[in-house]
Amino acid sequence: MNRISRSLLIAVLLAGGAHAKPPAAASLAKANEAVTARHYAALIAHTPQTAELTMFFTQMPKGADLHHHYSGAIYAERYVDWLDKQGACVDKHSYRILTDPAVVAAQRALPAAERTCLSSAEVLADDQTYRELLQRWSSKDFNNHGALQPPPDRQFFQTFLYFDPVSNANYHDGLLELKQRAVQENVGYIETMFKSAPQLANAEFDQAVEQGGADVDALLQGWYATLEKDAVFNRSVSNYLAVIDAAHAGIDDAGFTMRFQAYVLRLLPPSRVFASMVAGFKAASQDPLVVGVNIVGQESQAVSMRDYALHMRMFKFLKARYPNVKLALHAGELALGDVPPEGLSFHIDQALNVAGADRIGHGIDLAHETNAIGIMRTMRQKGVAVEINLTSNAFISGVKGEDHPLTMYRKYGVPYVISTDDAGVTRHNLANEYVLFASRYKPDYAEVKQASYNSLRYAFLPERDKQRLKAQLDARYAVFEAAIAGLDAAQVRAKH
Repeated sequence: MNRISRSLLIAVLLAGGAHAKPPAAASLAKANEAVTARHYAALIAHTPQTAELTMFFTQMPKGADLHHHYSGAIYAERYVDWLDKQGACVDKHSYRILTDPAVVAAQRALPAAERTCLSSAEVLADDQTYRELLQRWSSKDFNNHGALQPPPDRQFFQTFLYFDPVSNANYHDGLLELKQRAVQENVGYIETMFKSAPQLANAEFDQAVEQGGADVDALLQGWYATLEKDAVFNRSVSNYLAVIDAAHAGIDDAGFTMRFQAYVLRLLPPSRVFASMVAGFKAASQDPLVVGVNIVGQESQAVSMRDYALHMRMFKFLKARYPNVKLALHAGELALGDVPPEGLSFHIDQALNVAGADRIGHGIDLAHETNAIGIMRTMRQKGVAVEINLTSNAFISGVKGEDHPLTMYRKYGVPYVISTDDAGVTRHNLANEYVLFASRYKPDYAEVKQASYNSLRYAFLPERDKQRLKAQLDARYAVFEAAIAGLDAAQVRAKH
């Protein structure tokens, strides 16, 4: 039970709710659920009461966060704290991290007034540098007329270039911080895109793909066979898993679970993308901590658009060889104007029907897809959930409110989950995503609760783990709804 739930129970006791004689436990649970539903309905009626909704959703159990990027989930403030741990410093003019030991040592030897590359403490002591760093390393102040106003998609994707040197270390500390934050807001499971899978280049493969006319499946088979026999490549997969296992040690406990997705960067040359996919599939088939494979990187970028269909064929090729490996693919994270209109017409369709995705990440170009109705029918029939990231979609692509295809996914019965994407970059949390969902679309409490349970139902976990987490979620909802019922009763008595 988290701290907020305990405080709510204390409120119930102070209100005298614990002295009433309860009926049968099942009847009491139903009554508490009904009171909670009415309480929530009052918060979204007419003008949504967003402050109270924030309190409500901070306390409400939220099953899991399934669309979650490790490096983008950690706040920039923590990355500043890690500079000294890595012997790094931040250039106060470019806001880039410098890690060359000789450069850092030379800076340390200078008088403080002459240093241009700052330590953690020096960044914190220089308020102007610190504030501008936060604006560059995250979306802080972007919508509050901050000094930096590049296009929002550029602002978002460039943040990773700033903090990448420190995000690729301190893994255990980072996972522990994410766990603590999740527990604080009553989230029981995170499935995070943690670290890019190893890669290897093949110039002949890239040249053959670029020239066109070759049998793509034959090219993939040849490169795959080479990778299978490459001892260095296979050792890199083992080393990759060792990093994951070491970072994860001590993270799981009786009330919290974390698993990982290997991911592939779609901006690389084709041979490296495919090699990284192979590594991801191998990792997921060898270690139960790695529960799926994903592909990341700005979807509207030139290489992403050029090679999109090729990437989906790569996934299809490997899915046939590793049928038990799950795929959660970023697909359709595009809005009108990002790319020429024809570029909006097929990404979700190919992720679903070519690559064989088990979940779709974002899926915001749905209305522009040629096969939109067929996509939704297939997702509904096969139980392929879409991962909804409201803050991210609004910030990066300007897609929100009635423009967001969540309205269509709901209407046509497509399963969906509410998730955060990169909460450290866009500076929010999972509770905030539920606040946006409730205040913008006004679902009833039953639908909100179903979204919470969906996040476990569509997790890439063995069934026994899903059932364990579901039982925990049941217990958390019983506590939460009892507390809300008691709080509601106390408010009624206060009015009289």
